[in-house]
Amino acid sequence: MNMAASKERPAGGVRVAVQRFGRFLSGMVMPNIGAFIAWGIITALFIPTGRLPNEHLAQLVDPMIKYLLPLLIGYTGGQMIHGTRGGVIGAVTTMGIIVGSEIPMFLGAMILGPASAWVLKKFDQAVEGKIRSGFEMLVNNFSSGIIGGVLAILAYTAIGPVVQAISQALAAGVGFLINTGLLPLANLLIEPGKVLFLNNAINHGVLGPIALDQTSQTGQSIIFMLESNPGPGLGILLAYWLAGRGTAKQSAPGAAVIHFFGGIHEIYFPYILMNPRLILAAMAGGVAGTFTFALLNAGLVATPSPGSIFAYIAMAPKGGLLPVLSGVVAATVVSFLISAVLLKTSRKQEEDLEQAEARMKQMKQAGRSEPAAAPAAAASVASVTSAASAVKEAAAVNKIVFSCDAGMGSSAMGASILRKKMKEAGVNVTVVNTAINDIPGDADIVITHKSLTDRARAKAPDAEHISIDNFLKSPEYDELVKRLS
Repeated sequence: MNMAASKERPAGGVRVAVQRFGRFLSGMVMPNIGAFIAWGIITALFIPTGRLPNEHLAQLVDPMIKYLLPLLIGYTGGQMIHGTRGGVIGAVTTMGIIVGSEIPMFLGAMILGPASAWVLKKFDQAVEGKIRSGFEMLVNNFSSGIIGGVLAILAYTAIGPVVQAISQALAAGVGFLINTGLLPLANLLIEPGKVLFLNNAINHGVLGPIALDQTSQTGQSIIFMLESNPGPGLGILLAYWLAGRGTAKQSAPGAAVIHFFGGIHEIYFPYILMNPRLILAAMAGGVAGTFTFALLNAGLVATPSPGSIFAYIAMAPKGGLLPVLSGVVAATVVSFLISAVLLKTSRKQEEDLEQAEARMKQMKQAGRSEPAAAPAAAASVASVTSAASAVKEAAAVNKIVFSCDAGMGSSAMGASILRKKMKEAGVNVTVVNTAINDIPGDADIVITHKSLTDRARAKAPDAEHISIDNFLKSPEYDELVKRLS
């Protein structure tokens, strides 16, 4: 047993490292998705080939993609490392690399934003406790200004050209795949990666910068749709609805609605984990969708986030909606047909949906520093309240905060469910959802997935923390409503 465990650790260690790196990359982009959508809408409407061409308003497009979006990424990346000071120096350094290149510097912002903040953080740690009283503000301001100025000059003169060359090489590689018709094969790697919870990292950390660069040159990009296509997941959920059995069959229609219209792709991952052979259906659907996109010259003008069909419609260029929808339909049909066959021919009893959800959460948890759950706990989705968290009296609870990585997916669904339960019970408590890094200081109770509780506790040490396994149906909701009633 120990030998087997030791053999598994290297692979698990690699997965953990990749997941952590992926979350870090997506963490720089996800808080700024609103700005990307704003740019995408302006581009889709007002460029010469847009739906409402307007030469005056189209002047917003170029400055936003070259300056605003990279600066937001650089600031967010720096803030993740060293708070507001890190964000400021991240933006300053990013400005250097923007001016030092001729293409949108998203990749450079992702590198230099956190790196410059790390340099400033190390300086602050070095001088901590050594500054004379009354000189703190002077040292803080001048240190960030001097270090930021030096790093901006370095980025402008030396780093910018290097990152631009790397970006151009990546773009050339993507162009080669497109020109040779091999781009659909990328989905053979993307679809398994999504189920391993690398979806945000793949979409926003890797594909997004390449697609935005391509969009700035051609007005649209097929790369936006490689990971975000809702077709493969929809096909699998429809197959469970029509050919599945048990709780999976009953829950699949609701999951399909949340996935396809809400854009929450994570909701179909447990259905693949119940029957891992279905990853073949997801891969085939992804390949079929991308092949159709390429065949019909489809593309989007900006990131469709979340990956909802509504986002696809909004980001489709003028005259390009039919090719986009055709690729989604093709992916859905292929994924559905293969999934239906695999489900019908499956001889072994399918794993229970809740057990699959528990496995999914364990996989996601593997990217954190917490130890693995015991086998008995892995088979259950029962919510667990942190023993180290003080339970607050009902009179002391005014705000409940749901939090997840991005603050837009699972936490939003959980907050909506609990808000409804509180309203029905007549409990006057504010229930909101935020990203894990944006938990407000006045939060009385913070609800997170158990793999995020340590991070949440660090952000809000005075709040009561409740750890759950399933944002959609946790028994802790009813217990909390009863306690606060």
